[in-house]
Amino acid sequence: MKALVTGATGFIGFSAAKLLREKGLQVIALVRKGSDASFLASHDIATAEGDVRDLDSVLRALRGCRQLYHLAADYRLWVPDPETMYEINVRGTRNVMEAALRLGTEKVIYTSTVGVLAASRDGKPSDEETPSALSDMTGHYKRSKFIAEKEVFRFIERGLPAVVVNPSTPIGPRDRKPTPTGKMIVDFMNGAMPAYLDTGLNFVDVMDVAAGHWLAAERGKTGQRYILGNRNLSLREFLGILAGLTGGKPPKVRLPYLPVLLAAHIDETLSKFTRRHPRIPLTGVRMARKYMYFDCTKAVRELGMPQSPIEDAIEKAAGWFRESGYVRSHALLPERA
Repeated sequence: MKALVTGATGFIGFSAAKLLREKGLQVIALVRKGSDASFLASHDIATAEGDVRDLDSVLRALRGCRQLYHLAADYRLWVPDPETMYEINVRGTRNVMEAALRLGTEKVIYTSTVGVLAASRDGKPSDEETPSALSDMTGHYKRSKFIAEKEVFRFIERGLPAVVVNPSTPIGPRDRKPTPTGKMIVDFMNGAMPAYLDTGLNFVDVMDVAAGHWLAAERGKTGQRYILGNRNLSLREFLGILAGLTGGKPPKVRLPYLPVLLAAHIDETLSKFTRRHPRIPLTGVRMARKYMYFDCTKAVRELGMPQSPIEDAIEKAAGWFRESGYVRSHALLPERA
């Protein structure tokens, strides 16, 4: 069976494409012109040149495919010009869904994010039914993904056989860019994280997220959401685990929120003139004000999504960053028993 994967050069996208290939699917990755996709060929993943913003190129790539996995997205906490982010995340998603509807694609898996789900107001983990509104979304990434997910549900109402998956915070190897979470691991291992904010996230092994995509195609119900996550941890707890695995020392200083928020405002204002990425992204600080904890029961119960130990995912991520040259030579992981 042939499947098209968008976003296969990204962190989750590559993991999903690799797993689908291992499951026996003939995988084609939609790749923009000029993108480095050389590593895909070594995993027997074919490529088709195209861009989600170009409907015709999506139609060409998707023709003959029975399944579609739409993972392509612009994921950044700060952008000098947010228009591109909306073009990719919203218009791109609309194009991909339109192509699938026209061609009669048998199964569509759309990769959203837990970011479109509002943090629970009573302190309990949110689930797929926790109500949220555009006004709850912090930053252009969350807003664009919220709008994009609404577009997908409109296509479902028109008959598109789509399932929505909402990954939480993936951890694992091959986080090339890296993602904000991967950068946090790298910064910690390089001794560049002397303090932390009081916040919390739901962490998950990236390969479990990849499995969740495949399982959503196999068992997911059209029109349903599934949170692909695992374990809720405060940032302090996460850094404690990371320290234990890498031999480092967790930061002991908890930063007060308001001074960091002020510093982020100043930093981002300067970035508008320098066009350089702010050291303290304002969106990231605002997001940290809430504990983004989630209940992943539905995906485990209905899809059979695996729940691999987070410690293993963190260790694999840290090892990959070290071996790939992201970490200075003096930051070493202990030998495994």
